[in-house]
Amino acid sequence: MPQLDTSTWFIMILSMFLTLFILFQLKISNHYYPENPMTKSAKITGQHNPWENKWTKIYSPLSLPPQ
Repeated sequence: MPQLDTSTWFIMILSMFLTLFILFQLKISNHYYPENPMTKSAKITGQHNPWENKWTKIYSPLSLPPQ
């Protein structure tokens, strides 16, 4: 029964990883990534909602006194 020749396995595995690395680099380099994304300003707008100036309290049914 002949022996399995494993002398070229290291070269084949190394070349496979190198090829995969190059292919993934080429795939990733085709995408556009913005360098400095603009941050949204946190300005308060001049709109006023009717509930802003009114204080309300919501009672849950369990907190009401028994009737």
